[in-house]
Amino acid sequence: MSKALVIAEKPSVAQDIVRALTQVDGKFEKHDEYFESEHYVVSSAVGHLVEIKAPEEYDVKRGKWSFAHLPVIPPHFDLNPIDKSKGRLNALVKLIKRKDVDNLINACDAGREGELIFRLIVQYAADSTATTRAKGLGKGVQRLWLQSMTPQAIRDGFDKLRSDVQMQPLADAARCRSEADWLVGINGTRAMTAFNSRDGGFFLTTVGRVQTPTLSIVVEREEKIRKHVFRDYWEVKGSFGAQAGSYEGKWFNPGHKKNEQDPEQKADRVWTAAEAQAIADAVRGQTGTVTEEAKPSSQSSPLLYDLTTLQREANSRFGFSAKTTLGLAQALYEKHKVLTYPRTDSRALPEDYIGVVKQTMGMIADEDLPGPLRELALHARKAVNEGYIKPNKRVFDNAKVSDHFAIIPTMQAPRSLTEAEAKLYDMVVKRFIAVFYPAAEFMVTTRITKVPAAGATHHFQTNGKVLVKPGWMAVYGKEATEEGDERTLVAIQPGESVHNEEVNVNALKTKPPARYTEATLLSAMEGAGKLIDDEELKAAMTEKGLGTPATRAAIIEGLITEKYILREGRELIPTAKAFQLMTLLRGLGVEDLTKPELTGNWEYKLAEMEKGRLSRDAFMAEIAAMTQRVVQKAKEYDRDTIPGDYATLKTPCPNCGGAVKENYRRFTCTGKLGGDHEGGAGCGFSITKIPAGRSFELDEVEQLLSHHKLGPLEGFRSKAGWPFTAELRLVRDEEAANWKMEFDFGEDAKKEEESGEAVDFSNHTTLGACPKCGGSVYEHGANYICENTLGSGKAKCDFKSGKVILQQPIAPEQMAKLLETGKTDLLENFVSNKTRRKFKAFLTWDAKAGKVGFEFEPRAPRVPAKKAARKTTG
Repeated sequence: MSKALVIAEKPSVAQDIVRALTQVDGKFEKHDEYFESEHYVVSSAVGHLVEIKAPEEYDVKRGKWSFAHLPVIPPHFDLNPIDKSKGRLNALVKLIKRKDVDNLINACDAGREGELIFRLIVQYAADSTATTRAKGLGKGVQRLWLQSMTPQAIRDGFDKLRSDVQMQPLADAARCRSEADWLVGINGTRAMTAFNSRDGGFFLTTVGRVQTPTLSIVVEREEKIRKHVFRDYWEVKGSFGAQAGSYEGKWFNPGHKKNEQDPEQKADRVWTAAEAQAIADAVRGQTGTVTEEAKPSSQSSPLLYDLTTLQREANSRFGFSAKTTLGLAQALYEKHKVLTYPRTDSRALPEDYIGVVKQTMGMIADEDLPGPLRELALHARKAVNEGYIKPNKRVFDNAKVSDHFAIIPTMQAPRSLTEAEAKLYDMVVKRFIAVFYPAAEFMVTTRITKVPAAGATHHFQTNGKVLVKPGWMAVYGKEATEEGDERTLVAIQPGESVHNEEVNVNALKTKPPARYTEATLLSAMEGAGKLIDDEELKAAMTEKGLGTPATRAAIIEGLITEKYILREGRELIPTAKAFQLMTLLRGLGVEDLTKPELTGNWEYKLAEMEKGRLSRDAFMAEIAAMTQRVVQKAKEYDRDTIPGDYATLKTPCPNCGGAVKENYRRFTCTGKLGGDHEGGAGCGFSITKIPAGRSFELDEVEQLLSHHKLGPLEGFRSKAGWPFTAELRLVRDEEAANWKMEFDFGEDAKKEEESGEAVDFSNHTTLGACPKCGGSVYEHGANYICENTLGSGKAKCDFKSGKVILQQPIAPEQMAKLLETGKTDLLENFVSNKTRRKFKAFLTWDAKAGKVGFEFEPRAPRVPAKKAARKTTG
């Protein structure tokens, strides 16, 4: 008997499908990788199982990243299995090729990415042998399109399967987006790397359709911060006495109009000290009249969480990175099964989910939840008893559900959550309960105090906001009140006069825009369409933004890994490498790679393709032309430097004392104006900005020029592309009568050690006692070393530990901690020489071995999985 193979995107969805189909097709037998009934075989991927790659003849290795091999525009794309998922891929290929399977049903998520996952798996299966590659699989293809996962919705979906022909436009759009990303990323990265490596070495310069515009947003904000000119302004605040008590008001100009050219102009700012003092002197001790307007106001609860909103709020509240929040949400979904699928961009639920929501609310009301979650049971019980859960387009709306619906709790009660997991679960449960509660009601009061004085009337404004009915805010308890701006004003009687009791002038300065945090950068990525002027492109990005909820965390982490941005506390700060990339792309005339319009244009055209109005070939021809243009611009650029906004260093030239200025590739002496080098002709001193593929930060090169040494620093790369760590030194080159920069791998210190001559540590600060001999340990060259290792005659001690171990810098504070306690803090950026992968470890003193070693975090004990009996499931 012929059967249909149903391929879901995730194992949990496959199980939901089996439960729904059992009612109509009888019991399913469970196997290791699939379920099987009389008419169906149901299995699943685990997200993407294969990735696209160029055919072998187009695969350019890192050492050959030159313009001679660019652009790479293959006529077709081969597929590569993703290593960690090979087992699942092979199992699916085997099922696809079963002789009794004559129909394939795509049950992956309802969207472009779900379509791509299925199509690539089927393509890989067809390409796996010469016979199927030539003849094809010879099997029918249908599409199960689900937005709701209730059993009835699944059964209805099987009754309305879509044909392969219907889905072809979406499949074309999915493949085009994937292949276009590959072409732009590979060619852009290789072209910019080849350009930056022209002078030798290997300077990896990554470029991507989402990564680069995201970086541009951060760089443009930093440029505004650096260019901000602080301006002095003053505020005037007065305290007024009424019969019922005192209140405070701030002076403002009621005739102020918004100035688009100068957004720092505001109604409550005074721009000279004299004017501010004149206002204060005029109203001091005077009597004023009061007008007041009070309006009722209501505020609905925030919508349910999608992933980006969850990441944004978790970053603001707890400092969690986007990557951390995604990891916690995945654990709550996969391991604990207490949250629904987290990688979603929807904040609504399907319209047939009211019953599921009532059951989930009942679980929260009735379960004995751990710790603080127990307090939420009362609010959940009230929601059930008061009938708050009912049809409501804010919550239940099929039109607002994309591939997945909003993140909500499941009917599984949580057990054994970590502290961080519990914090995130608490956020989701509170939002889930609150969204069904009534709106919070306020009374908002605006009070204007007018003080006539010296022929003019001065206006002071006071705002009050009083919570009348808490509504959904009751679920949040103190949080809502603390985060709000509730202020109760003393009462004013009709016609009452008030007396000025005190007036103060506060001197302030304008502030530059704030640096991005992960929370605000996620918002900027989500709303990147707002930065676009073209209405059609803006509309295409309305629902998309830069990246997807599932990829935004990885984009930010990728920018950090590639040293384009640094994370300092909660702030994200672009590095010199980031500014250099933006300067390069602007200078080459390919700044469209830095703008969200590129994504907007793609989204518009892919949407046209999904509607059958644009062909796949036409879109890919445009992408190929764009790729060729980017490579050509870089290849043909024939000037020595790139125009840009470059710095003049504070530290003078070490050779002549002239000014050292930055250009695209180097820091160069431009001479002393009015001195020996009239007109800015330099003395010849010059050093590269990117020694061995690592960009200088401005403060680093200042330190190198002033102290003639810097480091040790990590992040250098050899010509073969391998990372290494070293110090940099400025040394005198007598032959050239100038200074030059050299790498120092600690050879001078090594010679000192080998010479046996005593080293003077009198001006150094000891880090602690040597664990071998009790002597003092100091910084020396590229190492931390015991004073008794160096000295006349035979060394009495051989304690020594590197300042950088496996690319992880060891700060002096950490070495001091190791010497005092025998162990550092957990350090996160060691890189294995064998696998080139990062790992975390403590550094410890191993007294038995007599050296510093690694200690790894203890792993949670593995609970052996229970072997399930082979049986049929209902």
